[in-house]
Amino acid sequence: MKVIISHDIDHLTVLEHKKDLIIPKFIVKSCIELVIKTISFREFFNRFKDFLKNKWHNLEELMKFDKENGIKATFFIGVNKGLGLSYNIEDAKFWIHEILKEGFDVGIHGIEYKDLKKMEIEYKTFKKISGLSRFGIRMHYLRMDKLTLINLEKLGYLFDSSVYTFKNPYKFKSIYEFPLHIMDGFVICGNRKFLTQNLNKIKDDTKYLLDQAFQLDIQYLTVLFHDRYFSNSFETWKKWYIWFIEYLKDNNFKFINYKEAIMELNSLDI
Repeated sequence: MKVIISHDIDHLTVLEHKKDLIIPKFIVKSCIELVIKTISFREFFNRFKDFLKNKWHNLEELMKFDKENGIKATFFIGVNKGLGLSYNIEDAKFWIHEILKEGFDVGIHGIEYKDLKKMEIEYKTFKKISGLSRFGIRMHYLRMDKLTLINLEKLGYLFDSSVYTFKNPYKFKSIYEFPLHIMDGFVICGNRKFLTQNLNKIKDDTKYLLDQAFQLDIQYLTVLFHDRYFSNSFETWKKWYIWFIEYLKDNNFKFINYKEAIMELNSLDI
């Protein structure tokens, strides 16, 4: 089994959320977690320190960690707005090129999943500002319908990674679907909107998911960790990701990215 690590970029600054409900949700969630004692006061304080700094991403820190650990991660960044993804196109352009400069791959964090014409605008916008000719996509909030993959294939996407299920990658015409197997939010918070369990329980749940993957003979395990949580403001999340990478390394898993996996699956020269 080989491991594909991916990161979705949902936020860059606090101020980009002046017109949505992300800030009040963040305040309520943090207060609940402090009251039920799943975060410490230090962690609570750090969250609001970052809030005052207008910093809601940890891209530099996460890229440094991934690079030091030989992680060939793919970062998905939005070039459109919606569902709490509110950063502007110039910020997106800056970070696309910073990530590429650091040697990582970049794909689209998609908003449009129904309207082909709007999906095409996202595709062309990303292609223009990134300079990439072949790239993949993951939909924000993993939104898909029965036509989404068909339309993504029509537009020329190399791969999608928006289907949350324990299956191996599969090909639809010219596009590969890489199902998502382990996602930070689902394994850490489960069905709740806030943190209720301790790190040891989360580690056990993660090992269970790995066992499931082995039983189902998953060849390429796809993992999602959001960059925002690689911070002392979210200690459980950050500790989980560091532990999980170390656990995978200790057990001799090999890290590759989507494009390398496609080359193995399809002998495609990218």
